[in-house]
Amino acid sequence: MKILLTGGTGFVGSNILNALIKEEHEVTVIASTHTENPIPKGCKVVYLGLEGLNWKEAYGKDAVIHQAANNDTLFEDMGEMYRANVYGPISLFHHALQGGCKKFVYASSTAVYGSQPAPYNEDTTLVKPLNVYGESKARFDEFAMEFAEKKDIDIIGLRYCNVYGPGEGHKGKRASMIYQLIRQIVGSKGATLFEDGEQKRDWIYVDDVVGANMAALHSNNLSGVFNCGTGTATSFNDLVNIIKRFHPECSASMKPQYIDNPHEETYQTHTECDIKKMREELGFSPHFDIEKGIAAYIKSLAVL
Repeated sequence: MKILLTGGTGFVGSNILNALIKEEHEVTVIASTHTENPIPKGCKVVYLGLEGLNWKEAYGKDAVIHQAANNDTLFEDMGEMYRANVYGPISLFHHALQGGCKKFVYASSTAVYGSQPAPYNEDTTLVKPLNVYGESKARFDEFAMEFAEKKDIDIIGLRYCNVYGPGEGHKGKRASMIYQLIRQIVGSKGATLFEDGEQKRDWIYVDDVVGANMAALHSNNLSGVFNCGTGTATSFNDLVNIIKRFHPECSASMKPQYIDNPHEETYQTHTECDIKKMREELGFSPHFDIEKGIAAYIKSLAVL
């Protein structure tokens, strides 16, 4: 297949790109130079954001996999956030359709649910985001589903829960809490958590996110938004204990340091997905539970 992949040097995008190359697809990558993730040989690379893209790059594609985004949940400039996460992608989808594309897969987020009670269900949980990032993702979901119905094309949005795994190091402070904790604990600094460490997240290993995207790519006559998590929530305190168990150099006596949460009003205290729709309609189930995922991640980080 001829595929246009945006965000191809980002965290999730670079992992999807490796899977696409393995399947021998012809990939055009919209990339950023602000990353440590390399581009495999055999791809056409365009180092421009959507704003500067020659839209002819979107023509003649069998599929678009859209991963590029401003994913800073603390970013408050709504105009800039919408330009990156709504208006640019809308233009991309329109031009790709004009060029003959009938299949689209894109990254959404469970940030659209805000502080609604978990587990989140795509059909019954209210979309009520707590920040501008979540609002932008919710708005694009609305566009995408309306566009799919109006144009009779396949569009699948994957509402990522909390993704972690190889390829996120360049994100710095925006990297997953699992990455941050591994670095803190292995560096003998001790873990720092928001009081009281019992906040919970549905963590999904990046290999499973790739698997969900590939399942979406290979689906037929299917459109919709799908939660992309594991269906299980793990507290930050439990994360610390799991990391210590899988890293032999960690001190078993190390206790977390707790600090006040300065973002309490816009902070999701419990994320957890109902993934029945992903399993039944998309035909994909995660392969990594939290312990298997952390063990694989620690090994990949070469910190043993």
